[in-house]
Amino acid sequence: MATSTDWTKAIQPLIRKYKDKKHPLEYGNVYQLLVMVVLSAQDSDRHINALAPELFGVFPDMRALSGATPEALYPYIGKVRNFANKAKWLTAIAQTVKKDAAIPMNLEALTALPGIGRKSANVILREAGRPPEGVIVDLHVVRVAPRLGMASGTNPQKIEKQLMELLPQKEWDAGMALSFLGREICRPQPKCEICLMNKVCAYYREASGR
Repeated sequence: MATSTDWTKAIQPLIRKYKDKKHPLEYGNVYQLLVMVVLSAQDSDRHINALAPELFGVFPDMRALSGATPEALYPYIGKVRNFANKAKWLTAIAQTVKKDAAIPMNLEALTALPGIGRKSANVILREAGRPPEGVIVDLHVVRVAPRLGMASGTNPQKIEKQLMELLPQKEWDAGMALSFLGREICRPQPKCEICLMNKVCAYYREASGR
């Protein structure tokens, strides 16, 4: 990990670029967001976006979902990875929460629900406009943060902890910004030359011999 960089300052261009960019999941409200976040784990946002309208046509809110059995969801989510467990989690969440207005809006309560880990909870809070209580670490951040020199290892929880220690809380939206960077520029084959973070990036410094 590079410790000489002032990351609070260095991350600003990235945060500014992606500050108001919405998550790629195409949700219409917090209920839809929560359901889609659970479904998208180990699956693609594009896939979940494609099947969501039909699912929400039948289960438009938490109240409707709370009356469903897991099996009732299978026709709509049967092609989603790990769909049986996700159907079980979603119906259990709905039976616990019961109505859209009761969806919890803090990290502790969200992660107490089945199928929602820290990453999912952080995404829900961010998209709902709440102050960050953690840093979003998805598979893109797991790739990007160590490349930059902001974190080390491949464990999402450990990377999140490192980023939370590295940055002040008001900059914790850096997680989503790093994710967008990973989706667009810092891909498995990175486009380093056009990356706005290349001046402070350990990977680029090493690759370019600078």
